[in-house]
Amino acid sequence: MNKKVNTALLSVLSNSILTLLKLVVGVFMGSISVISEAIHSGIDLIASVIAYLSVRQSSKPADPEHPYGHGKYENVASIVEAVLIIVAAVVILTEAVPRLLHPSEIHSLGIGVGVMAVSVVVNILVSSRLMKVARETDSPALEGDALHLRTDVYTSLGIFAGLAAIKLTGLMIIDPLIAIGVSLLIMKTGCGLVLKSFRVIVDERLSEGEINAINDVLEENSVKFLEYHELRTRKAGSRRFIDLHLVFPRDLPVKFIYDTCRELEEKIEFRLSETDVVIKVEPCDERCVDCSFDCKQ
Repeated sequence: MNKKVNTALLSVLSNSILTLLKLVVGVFMGSISVISEAIHSGIDLIASVIAYLSVRQSSKPADPEHPYGHGKYENVASIVEAVLIIVAAVVILTEAVPRLLHPSEIHSLGIGVGVMAVSVVVNILVSSRLMKVARETDSPALEGDALHLRTDVYTSLGIFAGLAAIKLTGLMIIDPLIAIGVSLLIMKTGCGLVLKSFRVIVDERLSEGEINAINDVLEENSVKFLEYHELRTRKAGSRRFIDLHLVFPRDLPVKFIYDTCRELEEKIEFRLSETDVVIKVEPCDERCVDCSFDCKQ
C-alpha cells in the first residue's frame, strides 16, 4: 500500500479507539459535552473511512472508463466528509440546547478530564501526520481528515477546560454551553471544507502561484516559439491538468517542434508535481515583416 493509504488507515484506527472511549466515558459521566465529543469523533471515524476508501480508489491508474484518472474521488469524498461534519454539529446542538434549561448532574469529572487529555495528544500526533502526507501528495481527502482531527483537538481542549471549570465551580450549565461551542466550531470547519472541494469539482483553475509557475516556464523558453495562448488549467484530486496552444513558424522541422513541446512539458511537470500537460501546435500567419523569430535555428 502507498503512503496515502497507510496514513488514512492510521486515522481509521485512532478514531475507532477514541470514539469508543469517549462514548463509554460520556454515558458513564452523564456529560452532554463529552457525549457530543464522542459524536464528533464518530463522524471523524466515518470521514476517515471515506478518506481511506477514496485514496485507495484515487491511487488507481487511468483506465479506458476514466482516461483522466480517478483523482476526483478524493474531492467527492472531501465534500461528503464536510457534510458529515455539519450533520454532527446539528446533532450536538439538538442535544445540548435542552440541557441549558435543565442541566443534569455530572459524575467522575476526573475520568472525563483524563480522556480529553488523551484525545488531545493522540489527535495532535495523527492530524500532524495526516497533514504532512496531505501536503506531500496534495491529497484533498487526507487534508479534510486532518482538519477533522485538528477540530477535534480544539474541541477536546475546550471540554477539558470546561470539565475543570465545573469541578471548581459546580455550575452544571457549563456542560451544554461547551457542547454548543463545539458544534459551532465544527460547523465552521465543515462549511469551509465544502467550499474548497466544490471549487475543484466545478473545474476552477489552478491557484495564482501555480499559474505563475507555468507562465514562468513559458517565458523562460519563449525564444523557441512565437507565442502561446488559451492556457487552461484544472485539478482532479492531486492531479493537475494543463493545456495550451503554441504558435510556431510554419516551416520549422517537425522534430524541432516536437522536442520543444516535450521540453516544455517536462519543465512544467518539474515545477508542478503530478501534472499532465497537453500542447496544441498552431502555424503562424506568415506576417514575416514584423517577426523577429529566427526560422533557421
